[in-house]
Amino acid sequence: MKLLALDTAANLCSVAILDVETGTVLAEMSEDIGKGHAERLMAVIEQAMAAAGVSITDTGKIAVSVGPGSFTGVRVGVSTARGFALALKCPVVGISTLEALAYDAAKLVPGSPILSIIDARRDELYAQFFGGDGSAQSEPMVTALPLILEQLAERGPGLVLAGSGAQLINEKLDRLLDIAVTTATGSIEAFARLGALHAADEEAPKPLYLRGLDVKPQQGFVLKRKVTE
Repeated sequence: MKLLALDTAANLCSVAILDVETGTVLAEMSEDIGKGHAERLMAVIEQAMAAAGVSITDTGKIAVSVGPGSFTGVRVGVSTARGFALALKCPVVGISTLEALAYDAAKLVPGSPILSIIDARRDELYAQFFGGDGSAQSEPMVTALPLILEQLAERGPGLVLAGSGAQLINEKLDRLLDIAVTTATGSIEAFARLGALHAADEEAPKPLYLRGLDVKPQQGFVLKRKVTE
């Protein structure tokens, strides 16, 4: 079975094709585009399919990043994955960026507890704790730096940081923690391999936003309604 993995949750537009039976990544493509995932994703999928020597109709399962990350990027990836799954009549599974970061970190420092931490801007962080066996030790959260530092003080030594918010943590610590990964999302291979391990939910995956939209309506430009008599 061929698994199609998609990640558009951050600055990258990434696609991978995994042969689930052999565990071989047949192809992976990743472009650092910042924004504009909707315009590039289909082309990157076609390139990955061509490199793997397979057709989209060979896809038996889809894995997609559900965030947290860019609101628009996450929405593009999830809607594309759901559309393909519906057309191909195959299962689709959502993988969080925090879990993918922990997966990448665990490859570098196996057996260590991990804090996946992403800089969410506006003085906020996306965070989740994972145990040395890879199991989630907390729910995904959006939080502030002081609160994360308090939680770190309550945990034992040996914890490893993974994500774009790692350096923000170390800047506030007297005793620095090891940093395994500094990206805002996991590798596309992580999404593919986690997608192969996860069973698809009964419901289609949904974006994991964790906080409200950044954009608010501009109230100053609302026109008054004309009153007729």
